Amino acid sequence: MAQRDHYEILGVTRTATHEEIKIAFRKLASQHHPDKNPGDAEAVVRFKEVNASYQVLSDPNRRAMYDRFGHRAEDASSPFGQNGPFAGGVIDINDIAIDGILGDILGAFGVGKGDKGDLRVELAISFEEAAFGCEKELTYQKIVDCKDCSGSGSAPGSRPEGCPACGGRGRVRFQQGILPIAVERVCSRCRGSGRVVTDPCRGCRGSGLMKESCTLKITIPAGVEPGASRMVAAAGNRPRPGAPPGDLEVLIQVKTHTFFKRVGDDVTCLVPITFTQAALGSEVEVPTLDGKAKMRVPPGTQPGTVLRLKQKGIPRRVGVGRGDQLTEVTIEVPQKISDAQRALLEQLAKELGEEVQPQRRTFMEKLKDLFG
Repeated sequence: MAQRDHYEILGVTRTATHEEIKIAFRKLASQHHPDKNPGDAEAVVRFKEVNASYQVLSDPNRRAMYDRFGHRAEDASSPFGQNGPFAGGVIDINDIAIDGILGDILGAFGVGKGDKGDLRVELAISFEEAAFGCEKELTYQKIVDCKDCSGSGSAPGSRPEGCPACGGRGRVRFQQGILPIAVERVCSRCRGSGRVVTDPCRGCRGSGLMKESCTLKITIPAGVEPGASRMVAAAGNRPRPGAPPGDLEVLIQVKTHTFFKRVGDDVTCLVPITFTQAALGSEVEVPTLDGKAKMRVPPGTQPGTVLRLKQKGIPRRVGVGRGDQLTEVTIEVPQKISDAQRALLEQLAKELGEEVQPQRRTFMEKLKDLFG
């Protein structure tokens, strides 16, 4: 079924002024309003039809597109429709992320996606601070309004004037010849402010902006992982005078530890013990995140054995409690021994023989199987 013409629905001519369209709409909307026509389903349909026509013809951009393309301009699949990228026949090229050759061409004319002032800085913390959380002071540089001119860019006693290029709007619109749309961009003369400085401030040279050092207290939660970030709203750069500052992203860098490495919520640690401690068993002192602790080494402990200290790891971000400490045991072999010690070790080796050395016996058995 063909759609009715919007002008016909409102009962106005195509040359009707905005005020004439508004008067016609009010008259018809009052006539067909559902409250005045209870139970009349057709009145509801007519009211919606009148309202839809008014929404198109009361908007200068949508009306211009309708006059050019008819109902196709309002079609949901049309790029010029209400939800399309060129809705109303106007496109703001500053809001489009354009890549490739076209982006390079537009970039040469100073057209690109505006800077929002977002800022990223790194904050280094220790392994223990990452594990248990902390509060750190972060000092960084950011762009703010010039203190001398309060962001106006003008020297004291003078004021900026309206930009003659854009008429003070901060944006300019031009008709693109190859496309039936009006294109908008930030005014290159005033950079979107709508004002131009005739007597520039000496402190900021007319930019209205300056760089200053700022210190913030950042709360680091327990168990934070390396590479995590914390967002601080409105703590970034001010992209231009009068614009709100961007956000600050604090990127967490965790320093390496002398003893520990992190694996999820667990920490790993390498601890050397003597041959006699491994053979006979003992209680050794080991480092933990909470300080020194005693760890029991069972008799016959082999090199590479991992012993677990429960609840000595990283506080869990999800749930309760902490991870564990996984302590890997290595056998420390003395590099220098006395003649008496050598004699004792040789006697021990003779007493032990192969039968009580399971790892060596297994190796010799595999060797015999390999070479027959």
